[in-house]
Amino acid sequence: MTAGDAHARARWARRGDIALRVVAAVPLGYAAASLWAMAIARLLPGDRAEASVTGALIALALCAVAAIWAFAARSGWRALWTLALAGGVAAVITWTSIAATGRV
Repeated sequence: MTAGDAHARARWARRGDIALRVVAAVPLGYAAASLWAMAIARLLPGDRAEASVTGALIALALCAVAAIWAFAARSGWRALWTLALAGGVAAVITWTSIAATGRV
């Protein structure tokens, strides 16, 4: 393997890492933030409309935090799996709340 081949492989590896980070930041960050909006809205006491608006506002900030995290993480895979795990936790909280109260 020549030095040029090694440089080309490193360049493609870097591009793949950036692509993973973009996938983690944009669609996965939005999905995780939306799941947290639902979970927060279900957990907050009070009126449903107020809880929904509060959950949506918090999720807007979480979406920005997810994008920042995706590019601050040590690797693209770490960003991807961390955001997937965060979304999974929110989904479990939402599902458990729906199953416990019976109210959608």
